[in-house]
Formats: sequence, structure tokens, C-alpha cells
Amino acid sequence: MATVLVTGGSGFIGSHAILQALAAGLDVRSSVRNLRREGELRALLRANGAHADAPLRFFAADLTGDAGWAEAVAGCDYVLHIASPFPAGIPKHEDELIVPARDGALRVLRAARDAGVKRVVLTSSFAAIGYGHPERRAPFDETTWTNLDGSIATYTKSKTLAERAAWDFIAREGGGLELSVVNPVGVFGPVLGADYATSIQLVQRLMTGSMPGCPRLRFGVVDVRDVVDLHLRAMADPAANGERFLAVAGDFLRVQEMARVLRTRLGDAARKVPTRELPDWLVKLVAMFDPTVRQIVPDLGKYKNATSAKAQRLLGWAPRSNDDALVATAESLLRLGLLKR
Repeated sequence: MATVLVTGGSGFIGSHAILQALAAGLDVRSSVRNLRREGELRALLRANGAHADAPLRFFAADLTGDAGWAEAVAGCDYVLHIASPFPAGIPKHEDELIVPARDGALRVLRAARDAGVKRVVLTSSFAAIGYGHPERRAPFDETTWTNLDGSIATYTKSKTLAERAAWDFIAREGGGLELSVVNPVGVFGPVLGADYATSIQLVQRLMTGSMPGCPRLRFGVVDVRDVVDLHLRAMADPAANGERFLAVAGDFLRVQEMARVLRTRLGDAARKVPTRELPDWLVKLVAMFDPTVRQIVPDLGKYKNATSAKAQRLLGWAPRSNDDALVATAESLLRLGLLKR
């Protein structure tokens, strides 16, 4: 039985990764910042299908320090490095995001190399591919890197620098360690509990009606279950070594299109979802007083798209549709009572 370490096991993608890895018959380890959460996490995993006696161990390790990583990775065949800072707000200084993302990835890679791990699959992001460029009609693919000299958010910069650092590490001092990278767009799909990805907040705000309308933005959509499936394929398939893979279900959607999917598929449960599009001037006015909204202003009205043809061709990846991912998100929020305003 192969052994895999899942970093960031308490997060949205990480918890799904643990479930799928266990279901695939793997011996699973997971790193968390604090072992006091172990009981809570085990209960969450059991409630979502994991057996009480599943081969699962937790280790305390933090992206900001060296302690615990050697122990967590010892004896592992693979590492899924999913843990990364993703704040709800804007950091006071960019290094609050960049340093733990970049240095954390290097800590995990160094520990994996020293422990004789075969391959690390790094969770990067579309943020490392599709930003800082002039508007274009052609879909982004894995050959493109975000332009750090462009007008980009701190999170975008942190993901780009972290992935660049990982590839540089492999080239210069990786030894026999292999690396594959997965670059998801906005990750949606069923939430397991109250701790979920920032992207889920878009569906939550639409469903509760807390957004007065739909800004003229385009988002890529992918279901978290398919993101994890792509990680496992990139982990096991020899063809994935040294490659990056965009994880996107279909064409990017306008927020208004996402809202219409929810209204159409969920009926009365989505009665509060707004479907009118907000004029750019109104969003820009709000942005003058709200730094979170200010981050989206550069992308207002811009066309953007991406393709997962490489993952589908090389690894046989077959993601769920945009619509199914969005509906699964909303249905899970409804089921867990997470739509109270």
C-alpha cells in the first residue's frame, strides 16, 4: 500500500483529498497546523464516508516553520502539497502571503527530497497563469505564466512566485524528486463543513441575496472532487512528471450566468439570487470604500478563458460540468444550514 502525505488536510481541497485517497486504498497522512483539531477533522471525515479505522495519521506542521515536516513525510511515497495561505481579506503587507506560500512549498519539497519521496504534486492556481496580460480571446493554457509586472493582486503574485520557486528547486537541487503541478481555477463543489474555500463565498452571497447584483466578471469553475481526482492522476501517471495541468471544467462563466444556473436548477431555494448585472461604475464606486472589491476592478468587463485539454488528453481527466459544480456547491450549503445571512 502506497503512502501519501496530504498537506493542509483541514482545508476544503485537502479534506476532499484525504477522502479520495483513502477510497483509493492509500495509506494517508495529513499535516495540520494544530493537532487539537484532529478529533474534529476525524469526525468530519467519518461523516463524509471515511471509516473509523481508516489508515490515517495526522502530524503537526506549519508552512512558516521547519518543525514537523521531516516526521510527516518520513516513509511516504507521494506528497500532495495543497496547503497554502488564502486570506478572506487583503494582507497589510504582501510578504504575509508570499513568504509562507513560497517558503512553505520549498520546505515541503526539501523534506520530500530528503525522505526519498517519489513525486510531489503541488497545488498551484490559475492565478499563476492568467493574470497581468492584455485582454485576449485565446484560452489560457499551461504554457503561459502570470506577468508579475502587470497589475495583479497579492494572492496572484504569491501563487506565481511559489510555483516558480518549486520548479527552480527541482531543477537545481531536486535530486531524484519528481514534481507535477495542478492549476485550478475557482474551486466549487460540495462543502463538507463550515471551513471552505474563499471561492465558495461567491455562491453563498448569491444564494443569500447579499450581493445586490452581478459584477461583470468571468470566473473559471471546477468541482473540488475533480480537482482532487486530477491530483491523484498527476501523482500516479508517469506522463505527469514535470508537467503542469490546468483544472477547469468548461468555458469561463459571467457571474450573471452563474446566477442564472442557480435560479434555473434550484428553483425556489434560489429565489434570492440576483440576476441583474451591475454597471462597472457602481462597482468602482463601492471599490473606493472597500479594498476587497477594489481587487476585482482591473478585471471588470474583461474576457478571459482557459482550457484543460492537456489534462484530458494526457491523463484522461473528465471533469463534471460547470453547472453541476455550482449546483453541488449550493445544495451542500443548503443541506448544512450555511446560508443564514
